[in-house]
Amino acid sequence: MTMQKPLQGQSAVVTGAGRGIGAAIALRLAGMGAEVIVCGRSLPLLEQTVLAIGAAGGKASASKCDVTNLTSVQSLAGEVKLKFGKVDILVNNAGVGAFSQPLHRMDPQEWDQVLNTNLRGVFYCIRAFAPMMIEASRGHIVNISSLAGKNPVPNAAAYAASKWGLNGLSYSVAEELRTHSIRVSVVCPGSVDTELSPHQGKNKDKMLKPDDVAHAVAAIVTQAPQSFMSEILLRPTQKP
Repeated sequence: MTMQKPLQGQSAVVTGAGRGIGAAIALRLAGMGAEVIVCGRSLPLLEQTVLAIGAAGGKASASKCDVTNLTSVQSLAGEVKLKFGKVDILVNNAGVGAFSQPLHRMDPQEWDQVLNTNLRGVFYCIRAFAPMMIEASRGHIVNISSLAGKNPVPNAAAYAASKWGLNGLSYSVAEELRTHSIRVSVVCPGSVDTELSPHQGKNKDKMLKPDDVAHAVAAIVTQAPQSFMSEILLRPTQKP
């Protein structure tokens, strides 16, 4: 490990890493020396992230995984265990949004998609990867939430519910795992300039960028052993 490569020798799994925030996090962790497994549902997008990491001198591989499917997540964990024997960093970033209509008009299938991806998917990933961290008595789990998990958001009740739930899950799992020297943190960004975020009426120049979220994750996973940055609320300097 060096100051330039503080994550040298570590392995990291980033879900939803084909684009946007997930891709930015994967690039940042790889740039810090970690070997990154990028996963998501679209293999072509994941391969673009891997190519970008390779071009920057980092190491990464792509694995197709649907976090809403327990078998798929368990298969991914098995691949990681076989390849590295451990996992040092798990970033639960995969998520979907729903910002177009009030809850009473929402299709139940869309509700299921949002909650299954944003909340159930994190449960599946922690269930699959935490045992490896417990065995090693170390690790970081970083859950990418949202300020929608802190504040009411009209026409996004399902999304907000998933992120409020994710925050509660994160706080509770942190207490369960800290005795194993595993730190569970949550990052709650405001408006980020990605395909997921609603842009209507907002100035994109003032919105957060995916690299801003990646910067927060980098700070979390490079803490001194005795410190625990459990939550980061990330806002744009000026309201978009």
